[in-house]
Amino acid sequence: MQKAIFELEPLTCPSCINNIENTLNTTNGIYSASVSFSSKMVETQYDEKQIKVEQIEEMIKELGYPVMFAEIS
Repeated sequence: MQKAIFELEPLTCPSCINNIENTLNTTNGIYSASVSFSSKMVETQYDEKQIKVEQIEEMIKELGYPVMFAEIS
């Protein structure tokens, strides 16, 4: 299992959190996704054999939230 943290541009509303979390948490290969409104971070736990970090980043971008930085550990 891998962990990736994505830094986003500032979020404008709390519903942004639900939009990102609901989409990522229902995606195969992603075990958990949580968004911090105040720090603009999305933390994910995922199976790198099922989904790539680039795919997760692209999903976030497609939702309309530009990713500024991604850290994988």
